[in-house]
Amino acid sequence: MASNTPAGGLTFVEAMNRTAMKPFQWLIAATCMLILVSDGIDLQLLGIVAPLVMEDFGVERSTFGFAMGAALVGFGLGSWAGGVIGDSLGRRYALAIAALVFSLATIGAGTSTGVWSMAIWRLIGGLGFGAAYANALTMASEWTSDKWRPITVSTLSVGTPIGGTIVGWVAPELAADRGWGGTFTFFGFLTLSLVIIVLVVLKDSPAFLLSKGKHELARKHAAKVLDGDFELVAEEQKMSGTTGKAEGILDPAYMRLNVGIGLAFAAAALVAYSILSWSTTFLTAAGFNLEEAGHAVSVAGITSMVGSIAVGAAMRQFGSKPVMVVIGTVLMAVLVVLAWAVEGLPAVPTAQDKTIVTALVGASGAFFSAGIAGMYVIMAAGYPSSFRSTGIGLGILMSRVGAVGATALGGWLLDLGGDSVIPFFVVLIVSAALILAAAFVVDRHVPAVSK
Repeated sequence: MASNTPAGGLTFVEAMNRTAMKPFQWLIAATCMLILVSDGIDLQLLGIVAPLVMEDFGVERSTFGFAMGAALVGFGLGSWAGGVIGDSLGRRYALAIAALVFSLATIGAGTSTGVWSMAIWRLIGGLGFGAAYANALTMASEWTSDKWRPITVSTLSVGTPIGGTIVGWVAPELAADRGWGGTFTFFGFLTLSLVIIVLVVLKDSPAFLLSKGKHELARKHAAKVLDGDFELVAEEQKMSGTTGKAEGILDPAYMRLNVGIGLAFAAAALVAYSILSWSTTFLTAAGFNLEEAGHAVSVAGITSMVGSIAVGAAMRQFGSKPVMVVIGTVLMAVLVVLAWAVEGLPAVPTAQDKTIVTALVGASGAFFSAGIAGMYVIMAAGYPSSFRSTGIGLGILMSRVGAVGATALGGWLLDLGGDSVIPFFVVLIVSAALILAAAFVVDRHVPAVSK
């Protein structure tokens, strides 16, 4: 037995915990971030050029909504299906396939001649977007030690929003020069290069390879980052009490983790999409002008990135359970105060009133995004490498359920309240309570590094 290995061997994570992070591991994380940023560019592109496309197609916003929503549906389905592919073929090939799909679909979208052809291309692209997201997070998490995994995963979770921000800066000028179709073609070919980058740079983790019985290849890949010679063993899986072995994500042994993740993801996404999608509507109705309402949403977008990154550091320091309890509790409190502040606005709000409401919208952004990013951290640690991509895909699928719920219910709840935002915020506050409850449902939390 190798001299660096205790009796029984070490898992790859245990071996990584004994060594410092190497440049190859950071290269893996950086490549996964590049994938997610590109994912966000292609995902958000239609929203940026939508006015030009609607004018060209000669359709109203209500009709064009089918094309806008198609990527969201595809994203949810693709995250689940892509996770299954990643657990079968490997994360590397799954990411290459995902990048190929969403790049070609973006190029195809540029050739659309109507709403339905655009919707089909966006649905196909959404499959690639979701598959890329699930497998990129999984790939990066499996190459990082316990010390660095929470921060790495939570930071990667903002890759797609960063991509959306970049395309928001660049796409309008490109569309003015090339037209909306040429803009899709440009970004599609640009992101197509990811296929080659993925195949050249990325390697499946030893943890995944060991779960598939590929010991020699696992040792070869492990040698890139480990100091010394370790005898590596596959991760131990939580066993089912009925069969004596772990059968996959639907095994009863993972029921509490699945339920907790489903609750938290759907609830946090419902809050996030409700605030980001409907704030301009209820704020303009309460006396804000459109620019001021848009500013409040922009603040929430910025604070959401900060919250997503910060939660990784917090979970590393304190563990995931107490952090999720704080997130759920504070988010409930912020939403209660925000509802009270909006409900109590005078007919002509003062500058101070608007500043307070904007700050509260921003605070909600920090905490609902921290809840989403925190669940990614929990999933990366809670599921074994043999079906980790599928587990993360499940969480993303549930987040799409929350997003669709917010899109469908938000307007109805605001109409129900008439001049009052109380019905709207009651649903959001209950959703925040579900995030808090999920902290106690999940039974595979991330421990503090000190433990």
